[in-house]
Amino acid sequence: MISRGVVRGRLLGTGNGEIADGVVEFDDGRISWVGAATNYPVVEQLPVASADLVLPGLIDVHCHGGGGFGFPNADAAGARVAAANHRGQGTTGLLGSLVSAQPDVLVEQAAVLADLVADGELLGIHLEGPFINAIRCGAQDPAAIVPGDPTLFERICEASRGTVRSMTLAPETAHFEELLAAMRRHDVLPSLGHTDADAAMTAARIADAIGGPITATHLFNGMPGLHHRSPGPVAACLAAAGRGDMVVELIADGVHLAPETVAMVFDTVGPAQIALVSDAMAAAGLGDGDYQLGALDVRVRDGVARLATAEGTPGAIAGGTARLLDVLRWTVQHAGIPLADAVTAATRTPAQVLGLDDRGTLSVGARADLLVTDQSLQPRRVFVAGTEGI
Repeated sequence: MISRGVVRGRLLGTGNGEIADGVVEFDDGRISWVGAATNYPVVEQLPVASADLVLPGLIDVHCHGGGGFGFPNADAAGARVAAANHRGQGTTGLLGSLVSAQPDVLVEQAAVLADLVADGELLGIHLEGPFINAIRCGAQDPAAIVPGDPTLFERICEASRGTVRSMTLAPETAHFEELLAAMRRHDVLPSLGHTDADAAMTAARIADAIGGPITATHLFNGMPGLHHRSPGPVAACLAAAGRGDMVVELIADGVHLAPETVAMVFDTVGPAQIALVSDAMAAAGLGDGDYQLGALDVRVRDGVARLATAEGTPGAIAGGTARLLDVLRWTVQHAGIPLADAVTAATRTPAQVLGLDDRGTLSVGARADLLVTDQSLQPRRVFVAGTEGI
């Protein structure tokens, strides 16, 4: 397939500010020229002026599935459908997220997703557990949550053939220091979450991780709320992000967080320390119905996923049903975040925290992952390494 071309529109994510009428040229999977349309040197190849937005491809570091398939439950074919569902909405880089499960199940799931990483359909695997706090398990199976176990971590990494890129663990889990050292050896991003730790313990764990990247898994969700006499992990994470020591995930989908909360975090720490995430599960891209997230049954009603209960009452929120472009749109339209800042949090910041210097930016030499939308952030065209529509 030919992976060369030229697109024109309002460019965001260039690293040098917005270009109102700009051009991105790409060849052999890489961006070869970026600039104002008036400066484009090959006039005969210049597309007609357009009001479309041209963004770097979105990067989602926390996603459990979509299109009817969940990464914790699907075989390779189903996992590919889930990845393609998000890619079609502009998420050109995706971590496939697993949830807490029995050790043999996690090993098997990691081996399945490793094939998708090898094929370039996923950036890597995100382990959301099992070394988390059952008190704050959210929509995870408490029976599968275990104390920190470096041997189990090594076993999963071996099964994944080195494709685990991120792991959520509670600051209070056992053997935290050993796990952190093992994650650094394997180039696995530590992410603090699903925790009942206080602010002091959380701050101490962040300090332990200084010298390498660290994130907070869906800040506010799966942890105690911020209270003025008991600030908890939220305060420690916000302080660390404000210092530039941590990137915090936000599920800005209108369900997990209030718009004022999202606006406060952007105003407090800035988009360079925020990664917008979908936390999407199998229902993303589909409608209401019954689904699974790991071993647990999920019921989606009015677009909100919650654990199914025997009494029929709504259970805990069980991931999201939005794709990352939906999250980006909500962040701009409902939380009032400037478009350029929201784009940074959905592209450049997650790329940088994963160490992907050639993604998340419209700059010469970067991989030609592009998302073209209309002015309402509805997708028009998606390019992956310069090839459209895959």
